[in-house]
Amino acid sequence: MESQGIKRNIFQRILGIPATDLPRDAHSWAFSNGRIVLDLERVPELKKPGGAVRLEKKGLPERVLVIHDGEGVFHAFRNRCGHGGRRLDPVPGDPSLQCCSVGKSTYDHAGTVLSGPANSPIAVYRVDAEGAKLTIHLE
Repeated sequence: MESQGIKRNIFQRILGIPATDLPRDAHSWAFSNGRIVLDLERVPELKKPGGAVRLEKKGLPERVLVIHDGEGVFHAFRNRCGHGGRRLDPVPGDPSLQCCSVGKSTYDHAGTVLSGPANSPIAVYRVDAEGAKLTIHLE
């Protein structure tokens, strides 16, 4: 079954504008020694299931997408579509991610391609949750 996707106009798709924002608090996370440590108290976007944020820059070797799924579990992915390299967004109400471009490649939470022109999976990173801290292992 193909996911419903995310509604965007054609210009948003052509330009590859993602629906997921950066955290409002730029100081809510840090990267060091191949790990991202994120303070959930400072990232209200991830407090409830369905929330997501993009992590970029600050010395990161690649973009990362963090989501809080419908089951209450946190997931982290390399935020780069295997087709055109565009950013990904979680699909509301569906356990999948979708490229923000015209091709709309879609992946499951294991990183497997479900539909679209992508021919390779996306990287999935281990996430450890302890209290109000998430640790994302990029290594």
